[in-house]
Amino acid sequence: MRVLVTGGSGFIGSHVVDQLRDAGHEPVIFDLTQSRYHAPTEVKTVLGDIADRDAARRAVHECDVIIHLAAVADVGEVVADPFHADRTNVHGTQVILDAARHEGIERVLYGSTVWVYGDAQGEPPLDEDAALVLPAHLYTATKLAGEMYCRSYSALYGASHTILRFGIPYGPRARLAAVVPSFVGRAQEGKALTIAGDGRQTRQFVYVEDLAAGIVAALAPAARNRVYNLVGVEETSVRQIADTIREVVAPVPIVHGPERPADAHIAEISGARALAELGWQPATPFLDGVRRYVDWLAETSDSPLADTASRMEGKAATVLRQEPTEL
Repeated sequence: MRVLVTGGSGFIGSHVVDQLRDAGHEPVIFDLTQSRYHAPTEVKTVLGDIADRDAARRAVHECDVIIHLAAVADVGEVVADPFHADRTNVHGTQVILDAARHEGIERVLYGSTVWVYGDAQGEPPLDEDAALVLPAHLYTATKLAGEMYCRSYSALYGASHTILRFGIPYGPRARLAAVVPSFVGRAQEGKALTIAGDGRQTRQFVYVEDLAAGIVAALAPAARNRVYNLVGVEETSVRQIADTIREVVAPVPIVHGPERPADAHIAEISGARALAELGWQPATPFLDGVRRYVDWLAETSDSPLADTASRMEGKAATVLRQEPTEL
C-alpha cells in the first residue's frame, strides 16, 4: 500500500514512516522540509505547504491512503499565532480531505488529540463516545474542527476516514521544547524544573514508537469511519514527570509557576476500543520510555544527526509536524 504521511519529516511522522516500511508499505512524505531521518533515496518526499491545494494534489496523487499528522501542535505557538494555527490545522486538513476526494483516496487517517476530552462529561475512563463540550483552548478547537471536517466529507462525499486521538507522545526525535525533552535538558544542565500550577494535573503519555505502531494498525479495514483513543495506560502527573526525570537524570530542584491559561482538564481516557478492534495497546511504561529517550540522547549527542536536529529546532514553528507540547 502506498501511504502519504503529512508531516512525515517530524517527530511522530518519522516514526510512522519507519513503521510503514517495516510493515511492507511504501510511505511518501509530504512536509515543508526533507526528513533528517530518511534519505531522499529511501523515502519519496513531496515538499510543500499543507494549505497549498496544488502541492497537496501533487503529494496525494497515486497514493492509496493518507495519514494526516501535519499540524501546529505546540499550544504556545497556537496561542501566539492563532491565524497560522487555523490555516495549518483547520484549512490544511480541509485541503487534504479535498485532495483525497478528487484523487480517489481510499481513506484519510486523521491525527487528533485527547485534548478534545477537556471538561468532557461522563464517568471516567472516557471512551470515544463520550459527550464532548465546546473547547476553551484554540488548539483543541482546531483539532475538533478537523474531526468535524472528516465526518462532513464522509457524509457529503462518501470519503472514508479514521480519527485517532493521541495521548501525549514522547521519546526519540521529540522537539527540545516538549515537556519531557525540556525537563531532561534542564536536569542535565543542573537547572530546576518548573511546574505550572500544583503539578497534580495528569496526562496519559504514550511512547512514540508505540503510538506509531497504533497509527499503522489503524490502516486495518475495521478502522474505517471509526474513532480510536491511542493512549498510554498510566495517568502521569506533571509532578511525577519531574520526579521521574530527577530519578533518571539528576535530583535537581523543583519550582512552581502559575497555571497556563485555558489549560485542558482531562479525565482518564479508555483505550479499550483500540485493543479490541485493532489489537493495539502501548507496550512501554513511562519510566522505561524516559530511560530509552535519555539513552537515545546519549547515543546521538555527538552525531551529525544531533547537530542537524539542534539547528533545525529554530525552524520548528514553520515545519509541518505533529509534535505536541499539549501537556
